[in-house]
Amino acid sequence: MNATPPARPPGFGSDNVAGISPAILEALAAANEGPMPSYGADEISARVEAKLSALFERDVAVLLVSTGTAANALALSVLTPPWGAVLCHEDSHIENDECGAPEFFTGGAKLVHVPGAAAKIDPAALAAAARRDRGDVHCVQPSCVSITQITERGTLYSVQETAAIGAVCREAGLGLHMDGARFANAVAALGVSPAEMTWKAGVDILCFGATKNGAMGVEAIVLFDPARAGELAFRRKRGGHLTSKMRFLAAQMDAYLDGDLWLANARHANAMAARLASGLAGIAGVELEGRVEANMLFARLPPAMCEGLLAQGFRFYTDRWGAGVVRLVTSFATSEADVDRLLAAARALG
Repeated sequence: MNATPPARPPGFGSDNVAGISPAILEALAAANEGPMPSYGADEISARVEAKLSALFERDVAVLLVSTGTAANALALSVLTPPWGAVLCHEDSHIENDECGAPEFFTGGAKLVHVPGAAAKIDPAALAAAARRDRGDVHCVQPSCVSITQITERGTLYSVQETAAIGAVCREAGLGLHMDGARFANAVAALGVSPAEMTWKAGVDILCFGATKNGAMGVEAIVLFDPARAGELAFRRKRGGHLTSKMRFLAAQMDAYLDGDLWLANARHANAMAARLASGLAGIAGVELEGRVEANMLFARLPPAMCEGLLAQGFRFYTDRWGAGVVRLVTSFATSEADVDRLLAAARALG
């Protein structure tokens, strides 16, 4: 008789390591029954657009893609010409984790950094960057702004902070893109409506993420100006991201939105991060970097503790954010037992 394999240590490297929400798996199976029109002409895709319009309290256009990279890069492609400048923070996801996809899909637009504390763009610095080199044919022209919600440092743009950036964009005639791979975690943490966080604050295009929060692989590009949808549809096809069996992307998003699964998953992930942070704060030698705002935290661990946890099979990112600093991310699938197991191991190594 085969022995039961030892339990695999829980992963805290990313919310991407989690599996799929059962309700989304069930929706995929249901969508597999019988034929449906292809390329997004199916009834599930129409239902998703209606649900997102209701969620955002206005008519929106929705284009589904399978990856966050495609969502961000395609969204930016309709906000800037090839000679444009996409103004973003140096810690933004589009700068550090997209392998040049925004530059590729925009036909050569340049990512230009705007400073700000806690990985968030400072509105005053943005206003200065928006004026820089205007009309100079030798220079890229400020064309749009991109913000990451939640940021790559786990921080949140409040509605007021987003609105301040939106006001700068309106005055300068710049489009505003929000990379919302963890949008649900931000909404859950801030307790505001999706509309307040986006178009009411000046956001033009949102990449509404689902993959990190329980889906198999789907992101929605939400356009608050549906007039842009025609161009973006051609860009999606030309870029190779128009899925023929679109119903399987739509089925994931449909289940994700049904009964506010997206918010329930995010609230749980955020709660597990808070539990983890509280436990780590009580372990000698561990220093938390900033406060935990959603489902991501950073901590400085003693070298022996870090090495010991990795040797036991726990997985998390190290050193990218500074010597001895680790990033820990929780997900909808992270359990209290998972958190407590990591904490017990850290205490034993402390």
